[in-house]
Amino acid sequence: MTQTELIEKVAKEQELSKAKAEKIVKAVLSAIGEAISKGEEVRLSELGVFKLGQRSERKGRNPRTGEILTIPPKRVVKFVATKHIREAVNTVGAGK
Repeated sequence: MTQTELIEKVAKEQELSKAKAEKIVKAVLSAIGEAISKGEEVRLSELGVFKLGQRSERKGRNPRTGEILTIPPKRVVKFVATKHIREAVNTVGAGK
């Protein structure tokens, strides 16, 4: 699902104009992004938890030249789905 599809779905289900739904969706996504960038956890009870993690410095290889290089440490966003979402995903995918 793309952001545009999400906006259309919110607009339809909540009987809003697409413009109003777009403002709401963008506000929610912005609030989530701001909280994560500050190092806060974002807990959405029906979805899961977004949190900030740290990736350590590591060695890598340039695929073009084969040169070994050092990849610097960086902050990454981690997501842990709720049990309900994990079960739903496994139930839907079980028949395939």
